[in-house]
Amino acid sequence: MNNNKSCLYDCERCLLRLVAFQFVTKNEVDTLCRDAIQLKFEKGENILKQGNKFTHIVFLSKGRIKLNYQEANGKNVILTVVNSPNILGGANIFNEDLNIFSFTAIEECEACLLDVSVLKRLVLQNSNLTLKLLEFISNMFKDSIFNFISLAHKHVNGRVAEILIYLSKKIYRSDSFILTLTRKELSEYVGCSQENIINTLSKFHKEGIIKTEGKKIEILDFKKLQEISRVG
Repeated sequence: MNNNKSCLYDCERCLLRLVAFQFVTKNEVDTLCRDAIQLKFEKGENILKQGNKFTHIVFLSKGRIKLNYQEANGKNVILTVVNSPNILGGANIFNEDLNIFSFTAIEECEACLLDVSVLKRLVLQNSNLTLKLLEFISNMFKDSIFNFISLAHKHVNGRVAEILIYLSKKIYRSDSFILTLTRKELSEYVGCSQENIINTLSKFHKEGIIKTEGKKIEILDFKKLQEISRVG
């Protein structure tokens, strides 16, 4: 983690600041941003860690992260993958002292940490700001819930197809992308073994549905992938 006190990006043009300006005064935004900390995170670093004290809301300005949960037996589950710009850590803003989930960089990320006590004060005073922040947060958890429900009723082929479609459409926004998740992370996301992930990707490659070359994945037959996802 690079704790860089110099600006990583222009605060005056920050999306979060522009959104907040619609609902609160410039002085209130300045209060929120004055003590904000801009940080750079390397791949694999925790931005927020499950079980740690909940002290900051994070505005992810650049990069992609995974939302993961560690069960009591030590098993790690990836609930979803999130693209920037986005707000992280707001699920428990009013009712928890500890982070419920971990948010971990899957590539180099830049983020702004906002003091949750200052943000709480602003949202309690301004219902419009509260609704806008909840909109950001709910969109992320909606993807997580829908993915979980969808994957629960599919076999491995359907699960892998579903995740490839999601990554292509929502995260990398291209039919051809460099996968920044490891095979282990894919297995935690899909809910199967690494061997199953490797075998399924190899099968799709041989059938001409995708093309794999190292970490690069290209979807060649999107309709076929959708059909595999649909039938599960």
